[in-house]
Amino acid sequence: MEEEIGFGSFLCLIMAMSFAAEMERLRLDELVARSMATTAPAAAESLERTAPTLADFAQLISPAAAGMLEQLCRRSQALTQRRFGRVIRLFAPLYLSNECINNCKYCGFSRDNPILRVTLTVEEVAREAQALKEKGFRNLLLVAGEHPKFVSNGYLADCVSALHAEMPSVSLEVGPMETADYRPLVEAGADGLVVYQETYDRAVYADMHTAGPKRDFAWRLETPERAYAAGFRRLGIGALYGLAAWRREAIAVAAHAEYLLRNCWKSQLTISLPRLRPCAGEFQPLTHMTDRDLTQLVCAFRLFLPDAGLVLSTREPAKLRDGLIPLGVTMISAGSHTEPGGYTGAGREKIHHTTRGRIVALAAGASEWAPNGHATNATGQFEIADERSAEEMAELIRRLGYEPVWKDWDAALTV
Repeated sequence: MEEEIGFGSFLCLIMAMSFAAEMERLRLDELVARSMATTAPAAAESLERTAPTLADFAQLISPAAAGMLEQLCRRSQALTQRRFGRVIRLFAPLYLSNECINNCKYCGFSRDNPILRVTLTVEEVAREAQALKEKGFRNLLLVAGEHPKFVSNGYLADCVSALHAEMPSVSLEVGPMETADYRPLVEAGADGLVVYQETYDRAVYADMHTAGPKRDFAWRLETPERAYAAGFRRLGIGALYGLAAWRREAIAVAAHAEYLLRNCWKSQLTISLPRLRPCAGEFQPLTHMTDRDLTQLVCAFRLFLPDAGLVLSTREPAKLRDGLIPLGVTMISAGSHTEPGGYTGAGREKIHHTTRGRIVALAAGASEWAPNGHATNATGQFEIADERSAEEMAELIRRLGYEPVWKDWDAALTV
């Protein structure tokens, strides 16, 4: 008797080549060289294409195309309004834990940073979510460092279950898992999975990740495919700009997005465009990306991927975010905190250090590094740049002639 093939196994069969394998065949150096050598006429030709290729995308982010930024912005704005209307989705990150088993040079949660750590209980997570609900949010992104001792699959499923009835959309940004481990999270009500590759440059990736399971480049790169097989209906990807040359990173992200749209077509795709921000450990960006570069990249992504959501977080300053909202961005965060308990002070009495997975109580009068300069809250992952409240952002969106959308999904739609 033939063995029955489940949906996840079927997807694995039809996706014969993962993106990790496809990336090995991607002529990334040639595309970067093409971008840097693009002439103004060639960039203008790519700008006029109705269905640009990856090579066109490389030309749209070229130095030559930077000289026609106004035209890029106009076309991106018009295309975004045709595909998405005049709406901006709002979401909030909710940090569950800043414990982590990885050493990542650029991250405030890195295990060797002597930061103030805490993992919220499910009840505390629900309290944080309630505070966000009162501000209007119905779309949450649950974020946690990667540490199996503190953040297990069962804990995540319990958190999702506790929030699902009140929050129509709950997404996750947590350590990569196997498909089988993702399925209980989907069953609990999680509908989205976000995973940044951080950098698509293998050499830089190896240098940045010095210890922990995150060192496995290919394992992380294939995470969206495993999440899709588990049933997530939203997938989010992105690079962290400031680690490698931004054009090289952007071309790799574009190729990854193109692959996912082709092979994981039942899920919606979002692309985040985060730039490095100050954090514990005082890591300095290795490369520079200007505000003008980021604007050009937003427009190029929109023209290349007209149906992909583009996400801009509070990492970016207020003035820049205001200018980018009409140009191609479709989803933003607001009033964000990047530390567990940031919205209500939950977990404050349990803050500690962690050494080799062991909790170490704080010494009396401790005053270690914390975002607000006081040892009363857990340490955040990074410092935010736009500190405006959700209400202020919603009003700004309206003044720009757009509608802030707090909820665009309900579980009843799948019944």
